[in-house]
Amino acid sequence: MGYWLMKSEPDEVSIDDLAAAPGRKLPWFGVRNYQARNFMCDQMKVGDLAFFYHSSCPKPGIAGICKIASAAYPDATQFERGSPYFDAASEPDNPRWLNVDVRFVRKTRLLGLDEMRSRAELADMLVLKRGNRLSITPVSAAHWVAIEELLAGPSAR
Repeated sequence: MGYWLMKSEPDEVSIDDLAAAPGRKLPWFGVRNYQARNFMCDQMKVGDLAFFYHSSCPKPGIAGICKIASAAYPDATQFERGSPYFDAASEPDNPRWLNVDVRFVRKTRLLGLDEMRSRAELADMLVLKRGNRLSITPVSAAHWVAIEELLAGPSAR
């Protein structure tokens, strides 16, 4: 099983939106970075778990957990002229951009960057590295366990 951290701006799609979605499943659309796209295409597997991270908001951090629910497939927003994710250079028979479906697992308390940075065992986690702006990053099994412990710890009560 693989582990991931997937960033979304909560005013576009939040953990609450995922929880309220039909079948509690949504496409993870709008990825426009080749490295993040390649993670979805080449490494993500159905059943992998991901931390749902709220970004570009007053209080960024992990807000929940989701599960990868599909293999990568073409992101329809790249072909929608009115979409902010439209890509005129992408062709239906050779799409540039992909997405996966994610399924809601659970909402968590918000685990912010400051709390994650305070933990030595998370120091090399990609989301905490300066300059890292990827919307999808792999998470090691050790980091996954450490974050699950933080989420279950005294602050969660």
